[in-house]
Amino acid sequence: MSNAFHYAFKVKDIASTRRFYVDILGCAEGRSTEHWIDFDFFGNQLSAHVSEHIPPLDYCGQVDGIRVPVPHFGCILKYEEFINLQERLTQHEIEFVVKPYTRYAGKTGEQLTMFFLDMSGNPLEFKAFKNDEEIFAG
Repeated sequence: MSNAFHYAFKVKDIASTRRFYVDILGCAEGRSTEHWIDFDFFGNQLSAHVSEHIPPLDYCGQVDGIRVPVPHFGCILKYEEFINLQERLTQHEIEFVVKPYTRYAGKTGEQLTMFFLDMSGNPLEFKAFKNDEEIFAG
């Protein structure tokens, strides 16, 4: 395994979290208890911990003229994976915070992007770059 990240975050309950990350996103479930659950999140480890104190969303991010919630997390996918995920989200009637669109069209860093919330209100962003070599280009 290459350098995968680990991210622990708050959720309202295990049942809806399991449904969202396994049934909708297609993540494999790892270890769990009644208070937390791990997922293989596209090769990375997510640990969802039940909390009654989930902070409100803050749309303080301004990217390409669109306000986005910060913090947020997600993955960079291949184009085909992005389209497949977009279709799964649509089939499950997941509402988009930012509908899928092409950001920076015709420029360095051109990418598909979309934002949506999990069942606990955590914002996720998924991207797919037209050219993977431009992921960190300035």
